[in-house]
Amino acid sequence: MDCTDAKLYSNAAGETVKAFHFPPEAIEFLRGLKENNNREWFAAHRENYISFVKEPSESFCRLMTNELDEWMGREFRSKIFRIYRDVRFSKDKTPYKTYQHILFAAGDHRSARSAWFFGLEPDRLVLGAGKLAFDRDGLLRYREAVAGRRGAKLAKVLANLQSQGARMNGPALKRVPNGYDKANPHVDLLRHKGLALWIDLDTDAAIKGDLVATCLSGFEKLKPLIDWLEA
Repeated sequence: MDCTDAKLYSNAAGETVKAFHFPPEAIEFLRGLKENNNREWFAAHRENYISFVKEPSESFCRLMTNELDEWMGREFRSKIFRIYRDVRFSKDKTPYKTYQHILFAAGDHRSARSAWFFGLEPDRLVLGAGKLAFDRDGLLRYREAVAGRRGAKLAKVLANLQSQGARMNGPALKRVPNGYDKANPHVDLLRHKGLALWIDLDTDAAIKGDLVATCLSGFEKLKPLIDWLEA
């Protein structure tokens, strides 16, 4: 799949554009919010949030789901995460997230075996693939696969992608789950309760050129993990 050629897209106004990307003001807004994470500042800059982050995110989701549908042969849905933080049980009482995160999954993301991730942050663009947190059945299925014959395949996929610059979160558990052999060659993978890989890019990738093509290219690199999770 060649994701390098720019395509023609229709934007929210119905205009044909050669490439989609966020406006530079989106990064300026997120950086400003990071320095001034309070309700007064946000209220004064709310229109900037809507114009430069929220509405472009909605346009981006329409374009990306169409491309993912065509590429993956399934119907994808997007989830734009709210910018408002849930501070009820957090020591950090800052009211806003200083990033825009988006998830793409086939069907309901809660029951999907895998998803694609997009993160627009003040100082980087993050692309990801995997499953952030397995549900009970998914976690059991994952552990049985890792402990069985498919564990070697997963270890190879992860090692290969990490050698190309992808990063992976550390395991959630300090110990191997009960009932699994501590001598298993893939014991570290058994300590994960979710599994995802990430690619970090400069913010220029989000505000210049064809962002949709950039995301598809990054997702294509991470697709071996999606293939393993979906098998």
